[in-house]
Amino acid sequence: MKLDGNQASIQEVIDAGLLAGAVTMVWQGGSVLQVNELGHRDVSAKLPMQRDTIFRIASMSKPVTVAAAMSLLEEGRFTLSDPVTEWLPELAGMRVMADPAGPLERTVPAQRPITFDDLMTHRSGLAYAFSVGAPLSRAYGKLMFRQDQDRWLTELAALPLAHQPGERMTYSHATDVLGIALSRIEGKPLGDVLATRIFEPLGMSDTGFAVSHEGRRRAATMYKIEADGTLRDDVMGPAPVTPPTFCAGGAGLWSTADDYLAFARMLLAGGTLDGVRVLSERSVDLMRTDRLTTEQKRHPFLGMPFWRGRGFGLNLSVVTDPAQSRQLFGPGGLGTFGWPGAYGTWWQADPSVDRVMIYLVQNMPDLSPDSAAAAVAGNTSMLKLQSAQPKWVKRTYQALES
Repeated sequence: MKLDGNQASIQEVIDAGLLAGAVTMVWQGGSVLQVNELGHRDVSAKLPMQRDTIFRIASMSKPVTVAAAMSLLEEGRFTLSDPVTEWLPELAGMRVMADPAGPLERTVPAQRPITFDDLMTHRSGLAYAFSVGAPLSRAYGKLMFRQDQDRWLTELAALPLAHQPGERMTYSHATDVLGIALSRIEGKPLGDVLATRIFEPLGMSDTGFAVSHEGRRRAATMYKIEADGTLRDDVMGPAPVTPPTFCAGGAGLWSTADDYLAFARMLLAGGTLDGVRVLSERSVDLMRTDRLTTEQKRHPFLGMPFWRGRGFGLNLSVVTDPAQSRQLFGPGGLGTFGWPGAYGTWWQADPSVDRVMIYLVQNMPDLSPDSAAAAVAGNTSMLKLQSAQPKWVKRTYQALES
């Protein structure tokens, strides 16, 4: 078979003890061409990775929440330019850091309200603890998800924005905030909103903010690489069988390769899957169209020149120049789109060849300054682990193009 051997880089890091296991999938033109089930979902229990293993997909949750938002937009519940304060009054009268380096108390008024477009493109001025510097990062680090969404939002809204709404892109809790807005608009938990509008129409039976009792046995264990290069297991505990108090639309979903394939195929096909329309073509076009300005692309993304040959739609990265994008991120034709997750999960859909690729692993990242310094210094274990997925993508494209 053409794709035999494309998984070599993944098997190498598994054999080196840097990764417990992985599930990868290649779909093209209506058929699944390959599924790799490599290593273990639980090493100590000797449970192998399987096609139906359930993973924490982290920020791969974001496009799903945005897709649900677009279905509400189609019904006229809001527009992209609407201020979010009608549904999120906590965000009225926001203040902005006068100086990104602080202090927190020195702020200026926001020049305009945060809009739905701002939330979906991370241009709201909200942040993550790891996407801004001190002292704002320390303040974000104190936010706790283990409380109800209203109290969490109140605490978030008390923090100043990193910059003026719309000014630039800062990766953030914006999609978690968007999820709260959807919950309030619909008058029910976000998990129910996503189930009705996305999961059920697409047959995504293994996707949600919790797993079934049977699904818990299929859930992958979360691992973390220790300083000595060994894997430590169970760093996040067992999969929940009841939904959390706060369903985080930006990072809280569990899913499988086949479930996420259904979602990716729907976006690739302009909003339909197997004759079922989930979104309009216009909504999908908006999600898949670059919305960043030239000036906004000059700012690095999490320290990387992420926008070289790429843009950002509604929480989807979009290839705008395949030759430039390939230099940093590997192959993908014009319009290729996707968005990764912090635990090593990744996917992309390439309309130029009608192809979807999915890569699912479970490694807890270390987002500390010490870790970043180690990466810059050339931590060979981390570099080897991080290169496994791009090499798999490159070998897959090479095989299918030969």
